[in-house]
Amino acid sequence: MPALNRWSDADAAAAIAHYGAQGISDDLALRTYSARLLGADPELVLHGGGNTSVKTTAVGLLGETIPVLCVKGSGWDLATIEPPGHPAVRLEPLQALRALPALSDEAMVAAQRQNLIDPAAPNPSVEALLHAFLPHKFVDHTHSIALLALADQPDAEAICRAVYGDRVALVPYVMPGFDLALAAARAYEEAEVRARAAGVELEGMVLLQHGLFSFGATAKQSYGRMIALVRQAEERIARARSAQPLSQPVAVPEPSAGAAAAVLPILRGALARAADAEGAKARWLLALRGTPLALSVVNDPRLSDWARRGVATPDHVIRTKAFPLVLPPPPAAAAVAAAGPQAAADPKAAADPQALAGWAAAVEQALAAYIGDYKAYFARQNARVDGIKKPLDPLPRLVAIPGLGLVGLGKSAAEAAVVADVAEAWAQTLLAAEAVGRFAPVNEADTFAMEYWSLEQAKLGKAAEKPLARQVVLVTGGAGAIGAATARAFAARGGEVAVLDRDAEAAATVAAGCGRHALGLACDLTDPAAVRAAVAAVAAHFGGLDIVVSNAGAAWTGAIAELPDADLRASFELNLFAHQAVAQAAVAVFRAQDSGNPAAAAARPLLGGQLLFNVSKQALNPGPNFGAYGIAKAALLALMRQYALEGGGEAIRANGINADRIRSGLLDDTMIRERSAARGVSEAVYMAGNLLGQEVRASDVAEAFVALALLERSTGALLTVDGGNVAGMVR
Repeated sequence: MPALNRWSDADAAAAIAHYGAQGISDDLALRTYSARLLGADPELVLHGGGNTSVKTTAVGLLGETIPVLCVKGSGWDLATIEPPGHPAVRLEPLQALRALPALSDEAMVAAQRQNLIDPAAPNPSVEALLHAFLPHKFVDHTHSIALLALADQPDAEAICRAVYGDRVALVPYVMPGFDLALAAARAYEEAEVRARAAGVELEGMVLLQHGLFSFGATAKQSYGRMIALVRQAEERIARARSAQPLSQPVAVPEPSAGAAAAVLPILRGALARAADAEGAKARWLLALRGTPLALSVVNDPRLSDWARRGVATPDHVIRTKAFPLVLPPPPAAAAVAAAGPQAAADPKAAADPQALAGWAAAVEQALAAYIGDYKAYFARQNARVDGIKKPLDPLPRLVAIPGLGLVGLGKSAAEAAVVADVAEAWAQTLLAAEAVGRFAPVNEADTFAMEYWSLEQAKLGKAAEKPLARQVVLVTGGAGAIGAATARAFAARGGEVAVLDRDAEAAATVAAGCGRHALGLACDLTDPAAVRAAVAAVAAHFGGLDIVVSNAGAAWTGAIAELPDADLRASFELNLFAHQAVAQAAVAVFRAQDSGNPAAAAARPLLGGQLLFNVSKQALNPGPNFGAYGIAKAALLALMRQYALEGGGEAIRANGINADRIRSGLLDDTMIRERSAARGVSEAVYMAGNLLGQEVRASDVAEAFVALALLERSTGALLTVDGGNVAGMVR
């Protein structure tokens, strides 16, 4: 959509009042306000990209006035930036650095840190010196998609000059840092002379194959100029498209709705095996974008050529690597949706297993070729810089699948989504650039320099991963007390969580508490088709599945001799057959992840998977009038052991929890009152009626599920969580 000027004088005044109450100056308040306007538009700034600054003053310890540059700090995102995100750096020492003929990255960072007003502030942007060397009070920098479509052209300088005249300075590509700051300062000064001679004002600066700067005396002026310059680029693209429309994409058979669930686990498994061979962590999260934009690129006959052109702006290489992995289209009938033995209600909708196996083999071959190409790329470029770099892992971060879309890969769902966002920006830039002329971003050497630049890699962070990071966890009965506590416990350990429950709104609420990318789904677990569809949705959302907590259950009461058959059958439907439906669908995904290679059955390590069942003490210690529940739970215990027995060779572990007397949907307040009254004790005494004399909470059961998940050498185990109940102990 066209760039819009969203400046509001009323909102700007409100920002001044809001931040002024915190002791923030008007300059920094307005800098924060307009920076957030830029960051809110993904066609200008994506995920930490871009930077902004204001030249103002600070008060020193002795009350002296100090000229400072408040510039975006490392780790801050313009979309959500707050005043501390523009740390103040002494301006005059930064400007004095322009006299130097050269300055190393390490010395530049040190100089910037030495001149921070607050020594604890984050590192200033790597482009802080560029901001310092420009004379304007406010400076904005974006990676506008429309601008990049013009700047990523073989004749970009001529195109940009035709669009902007003498109102912008043009800077040939130079890697960010001191050299770019010098080049930009010189280009600015030369352009200012030309602008004066032409009777116009210099409003911005185009960094060819990189991005766009605007500047002004006020925040409003600099922001307005940015939007106006972007709009001119958009108008240039629109004229080109109207004059010469793009050719129609190649016709690719459109896979059915379940295709993503069928093929993404295969891709995930292939990535895991390749990662293990390269010494990287095996599990990856996948984020599919099957939007019209993504499909227009992946379905185009020029995809193979486009994929080798490079990134839209060099900053993106740390997210997507230099080029995507291109796969063949998946089988047209790929609707298996990770369904297992009872695949689909309509047999015609099921994918041909042989076709899927053929596609899986093609994935292995394409991935191996990609890794070989990446290693050759590294060897070429590392030799050019005298072999001083250490290789990053050679795995792709972006995959293009005709008929399906663009797939981002990451160590978390959030990271995969960021890659997918950047991929769509690349696609949009590429198509716009091709409409204007030819998409021609920076060359291989410059791309390599950015990918292996330590200051750029630092943006990604190196925080230690949590114990269940990279693992997809499905929790059934997720809106109940135990289910919700379990979902939160796995999310706290780094798991990517999907919550299933009959109540769609409740499932969504619990999922929202587990993270932005958690998934909440409504599902009737007694409907096998609904279960298969839900598991398929999880596999499509995250790319696969690792752990299932099969938790949902309910109790039917009554003496067994008088129990209606309907009640017993209903209990078995939910407390046994529903668990079987969930387990079958999950195992189908586990197997898909490990079946991409014909030798996968014998290969190690396998991704495998985990089935964790909420068995309950009733399986071991049945209670009067609870036969319908206890008998079904006893069968569930046997089911868990059967999966352990049959799944061990595939690295599929099955374990259970033996819990008792937990406040939940089964044991609600009414039942607690009735049972405690029947025993002549208080509710507190009743709930703490165990050897430890303490009430067992839903969170205790949740922690037990997490503990089982972390016990990598345990299967067929039943873990008791009841505070000590002799009658319920495993014999």
